[in-house]
Amino acid sequence: MKKKILITGSNGLLGQKLAELLLPRTDIELLATSRGENKLKDLYSNLPFAAMDVTDPEQVEQVVSQHKPTHIIHTAAMTNVDQCESDREMALKLNRDAVQYLVDACEKHNVHLVHLSTDFIFDGEAGPYKEDAAANPISFYGETKLMAEEIVKKANCKWAILRTVLVYGVVHEYGRTNIVLWVRDSLRSGKQIKVVTDQFRTPTLAEDLAMGCWLAVQHDAEGIYNISGKEMLTPYDMALMVADYFDLDKSLIEKADASTFSQPAKRPPRTGFDITKAETELGYKPHSFQEGIGMVAAQADKLAR
Repeated sequence: MKKKILITGSNGLLGQKLAELLLPRTDIELLATSRGENKLKDLYSNLPFAAMDVTDPEQVEQVVSQHKPTHIIHTAAMTNVDQCESDREMALKLNRDAVQYLVDACEKHNVHLVHLSTDFIFDGEAGPYKEDAAANPISFYGETKLMAEEIVKKANCKWAILRTVLVYGVVHEYGRTNIVLWVRDSLRSGKQIKVVTDQFRTPTLAEDLAMGCWLAVQHDAEGIYNISGKEMLTPYDMALMVADYFDLDKSLIEKADASTFSQPAKRPPRTGFDITKAETELGYKPHSFQEGIGMVAAQADKLAR
């Protein structure tokens, strides 16, 4: 049977990468959804689109019942960690309540839900984490994402939770930057930058995360999977690698610890994931961070032309 995939949050970074990956495929049908207009229409004129606000249960039910997807990949979320701390009501609406509405629709219409989660459900005391590690969020963002996981785990439909870490990539139409371009552009303009040495992550190329989502759909995967890069790096390590790649002045990169920056939300010090399960069960193969730098640079240059 042909798979029909509905993507929530199609205007965002992961949504865009999923459209890019899946639209050329003839063995599936795709439906992009997001709140407001379709920002991908100039990029992909043939991308089917429906407006859907995931915080509106009636709209979710209406779109799902009308389009009858076999799978939903739920990428829409409030991911600004500090904003979640200050606007808790909106964080709950987007990160918890919306998931309940999607689960309700998936149960009613027998849809397989692929839900995106985060390393921020952990306190960062014992990374890298396996799928069965005990969660203990230290930010409100992490709390809302853990609430969402609990809702999905109780769902009476097929489901997979894909947890990821520090996603980076090039996004169209937005001013959003990423660590690769921020470091490159800062150093090119001779700007001194402070980068933390005391936070450890396994950074994830957005294209790899999109592939992880597709593999979960392809395999009708059920359960929890870690989908991230393989290398445990600090932002400082990443900055040095970016400087090396573009042959830029590393002396402009200054070491800092997390306490240097006054951020409303606490960050877990050491997360990162063990991705063995996704590798063995789904055939997931992420790029190295070095390869990721090259891909991001090529895409940014293409957009700039």
